[in-house]
Amino acid sequence: MPKVHFKSPLQDLTVEVSTGTTLLDAAEKAGAQVGHSCGGVCACSTCHIWVRKGLETLSEQTDQEMDRLDMGFDVRPYSRLSCQTELGNEDISVEITEESLTAYMDENPAIRRRLESEGKWPLKK
Repeated sequence: MPKVHFKSPLQDLTVEVSTGTTLLDAAEKAGAQVGHSCGGVCACSTCHIWVRKGLETLSEQTDQEMDRLDMGFDVRPYSRLSCQTELGNEDISVEITEESLTAYMDENPAIRRRLESEGKWPLKK
């Protein structure tokens, strides 16, 4: 089974999941802080991630995903929506965008408050 490595300024996690699993499902299994305001139905861009390794092994982008990514912040050639991206047979490495991390904190106020009290949130630029 392939492994997905999630990296953000707050976490560094790896999880092993089955081929065909969405990156959002892999993030939830790993406990990675990937936001998903719409619940993972490609209606927003809050699960926007950057694929740092293994982009070519993932499912092909659909027109709907590309349209939603146009609404995202700091979109790059290796950007994907984790709710729409299915894992292939290879290990990959993903960076959680600030957009997604901020959405996650908005969706999880208790975690945000704890990180604020520890001086870890908001991120220092």
